[in-house]
Amino acid sequence: VQLQASGGGLVQAGGSLRLSCAMSGLASDYGSVAWFRQAPGKEREGVACIRSRSDGSTYADSVKGRFTISRDNAKNTMYLQMNSLKPEDTAVYYCAGRATRIILSSALDTSSYVYWGQGTLVTVSS
Repeated sequence: VQLQASGGGLVQAGGSLRLSCAMSGLASDYGSVAWFRQAPGKEREGVACIRSRSDGSTYADSVKGRFTISRDNAKNTMYLQMNSLKPEDTAVYYCAGRATRIILSSALDTSSYVYWGQGTLVTVSS
């Protein structure tokens, strides 16, 4: 399984970015995927998760109403649309996956995922 995140960059506060995660080797029928982020000096935290058939998703409170996770199983790609970005959203964003269906209550725990991408840096200037 390989996960490849892309789409990061520098954006002003209030702006938008869309991250992509190309997934290979992860069965789209069952796998659950998620976005995490890690700011300098902080622990990695869950941002959003989406189940295999887009039949369930969850978000961290800090991004609810601003970020939207989606996936296109035909293209084996997951997305994170980030709107109304804030300086505190600055971090390296990682995509993560697992081959089985996830319980949403644990969907934002790093320990719930087996596969990780390499990360893409998002910098939001004030």
